[in-house]
Amino acid sequence: MSKFFKVLEKLPYRIYMILTRPERFFKKIVVDGSLEESMVKAFLFGLFGGAALLVIGLIGAGTVGFWDVVIKLALYPPIAVGVLFVFAGLMMLFSEVAGGTRDWEIAVKGVSSLFFMYPAILVLDALAFSCWSLWIINMVVDGYLLFLIYNVARHCMNAKKKRVLVVIAGAAAALIMLYGSNYRFMWLSLKNPTAAMACIA
Repeated sequence: MSKFFKVLEKLPYRIYMILTRPERFFKKIVVDGSLEESMVKAFLFGLFGGAALLVIGLIGAGTVGFWDVVIKLALYPPIAVGVLFVFAGLMMLFSEVAGGTRDWEIAVKGVSSLFFMYPAILVLDALAFSCWSLWIINMVVDGYLLFLIYNVARHCMNAKKKRVLVVIAGAAAALIMLYGSNYRFMWLSLKNPTAAMACIA
């Protein structure tokens, strides 16, 4: 429990550093043999995201169901931890392609530092009031995530700059094609079905 509160206490400063000095922040991530803090961060941000959605649902509908509470508060946190390990594996693959390290612990720590975006994404998607607002929100958020992923790959995984830029550029091109095609409706409907349906209304 002490680890839980220590992580919680440090979160505001770490988020501030990621937002203002990402290169400096990610360069300071080192191997210490423990993944506990990274898992706690993912769990906390999953909890924050679920709680925020409950508050938005309560404000909008005036009530929330029992299963809404169970799903968002009991399932979102462990799902976030699972997603952390999946994306850490993808980060290791990315790093290998870009000539960086294949250290699992560094990958988990680097990716877990991005999880402050998880509740923000959930809330922004839920607040989207139209097709265009949902589209713009996701374009901006995905672009910023690519910027953060670049920093993790370069300064945390020590990948080669040119290779990282090539991969990031390819991912950006794929996103642009996705958001410019009809397939974007399926993707956006996973984020906010009501706002996404306005795209085809």
